[in-house]
Amino acid sequence: MTVLTEARPAVRWFGVGAVTLGIFAIVTTEILPIGLLTPIGADFALTPGRTGWLMTMPGLVAAVAAPVVTLATARLDRRLMLCALMVLLAAAGFLAAAAPVFWLELVARFFVGLTIGGFWSIGAGLAGRLVPERAATRATAVIFSAVPLGSVLGVPAGTFVGELVGWRTSFAVLGVLAVIALVALRTTVPPLPPLQVTRASVLGKALRGSRNALIVTCLIVTAHFATYTYVTPFLRDVVRPELIGLFLLVYGVAGLIGNVIAGLYAGRNLIITFTACAALIATATLLMPVVGRSTGGALLLLVVWGLGYGGVPVCSMSMFAQAAPESREAATVWFTSSFQAVLSAGALLGGLVVDAWSVQVVMMAGGVCAVLAVTVLLWSRTQQVPGT
Repeated sequence: MTVLTEARPAVRWFGVGAVTLGIFAIVTTEILPIGLLTPIGADFALTPGRTGWLMTMPGLVAAVAAPVVTLATARLDRRLMLCALMVLLAAAGFLAAAAPVFWLELVARFFVGLTIGGFWSIGAGLAGRLVPERAATRATAVIFSAVPLGSVLGVPAGTFVGELVGWRTSFAVLGVLAVIALVALRTTVPPLPPLQVTRASVLGKALRGSRNALIVTCLIVTAHFATYTYVTPFLRDVVRPELIGLFLLVYGVAGLIGNVIAGLYAGRNLIITFTACAALIATATLLMPVVGRSTGGALLLLVVWGLGYGGVPVCSMSMFAQAAPESREAATVWFTSSFQAVLSAGALLGGLVVDAWSVQVVMMAGGVCAVLAVTVLLWSRTQQVPGT
């Protein structure tokens, strides 16, 4: 009996892996249109700004779904919810692959938004229930590694497949990946009845304490997604189309490194770490219209950009967690909701600027927004005790 008891936590690391796989599938599905924006737009005869609605739709839906799904399903087994949301993601992938008209693509993206809002809000805070408490921080880091991995592996691979055999195939493959994640969740995650029901009052209290986290997240995520959503059209004027997937892969590797570095230093000095991330994004986006006009310059700035953005999710989530230390799920809800709302708004605003002016102008505008984020972070540092 003792042996079984001791083995159980180790076995539950497979559950952490299953949750990570589910988030990897979600992140890749959400941001894959960035790499395929041009071929999708060409198939439906749309401008880059209009095609950018594929990024805007899931973010808008997820922003609402995060608190709504969490409250509506507060008494349901969390494993059941994760599995149901993976079914929805698989349906979204297959619908996107088969949709003959653009509005059906948007319906598929609506399903993606529901999945993001529910799965992130529930899954990102489960580490402490899957492994011993002493390993919860490490398990949380593993789960959050799915974000940069989506950029490192998912988007470049999906872009490569899309360029090789068509963008619809990429979405079909993601549907299959969601099914695999569903099986993994069902077989490795134990039943997880809710331990603490997240009520509206708990969410409200967490929101009231999250002002700085909301402002900074709004600025930096707008800066990133208003620009990065349209990086593929920018790169098509600089490098051969078949190299774009490789460039995005380099960006993703840099993002993974940035995630690891931020994870190491955010606990020591969160504000300085977050400020460094925002400054790197500001540098990359402001210089991209000038230095990025050459192959080497674009690649270098993508590395800088990836290093900066790789640490943003960790730093943002940490700020929300500090604001609501008594309720991990409530902090995760507002992190998810605000992140996704601003992601969609950034992609939408970026599309409007691109259609009205150019990709170069949106890069400059995003850089200014990132500079504002740096300013707010430095100001907030003066309002906090050292080390936070």
